[in-house]
Amino acid sequence: MTKIAPRQLVKSDQIKVGVLALQGSFLEHLYILQRIGVKTTQVRLPEQLEDLDGLIIPGGESTTIGKLAVDFGLLEPLKQFGKKKAIWGTCAGAILLSKDAHRSQPLLELMDITVDRNAFGRQIASFEIDLDIPALESVSPESRPFHGVFIRAPLIASVDGDGKVLAALPDGRVVAVQQGQLLATAFHPELTDDDRVHRYFVQLAAENTIN
Repeated sequence: MTKIAPRQLVKSDQIKVGVLALQGSFLEHLYILQRIGVKTTQVRLPEQLEDLDGLIIPGGESTTIGKLAVDFGLLEPLKQFGKKKAIWGTCAGAILLSKDAHRSQPLLELMDITVDRNAFGRQIASFEIDLDIPALESVSPESRPFHGVFIRAPLIASVDGDGKVLAALPDGRVVAVQQGQLLATAFHPELTDDDRVHRYFVQLAAENTIN
């Protein structure tokens, strides 16, 4: 796994992050962002992307989110946004960011990753496990595992190009990847009380805006 060098921290209230609010666990992301002092908004229309520094695509049902994005005229605007601004996809969001999900569905194809949908089985096969994520040391001096919540989770089956693996299961299967200003996690940080991945993404968005 790649260890990311510490960043110069930026005040959270200087950054505005949207959460795609078509379906899924968007409210949970909003609560955490607001708790750490980030300006937030729900995104359902293309014009709501205009003044954002970053965007979170939440967990949910990737096919449904993709179809709704098409219906709301969001798919192409999201692609263009992700070429310049930071996007973080969790679970279903990670699937949407991928270049290939092994089935026909709307994808943003922004990250050079291939995902296997529902790689761990049905809802009953959901699980929780502590993950080693060294990159989080850039936003917190605490060197402790991050508790990963996996619900009908995808698996990041391959990472190409400039993708950097941030976290993997003990058996080596990849569950978090960063590619430039883009972040994909197979697990749900919004379902924990630990805000370090959210703070990491906010700093990623801030760094990308500054640069």
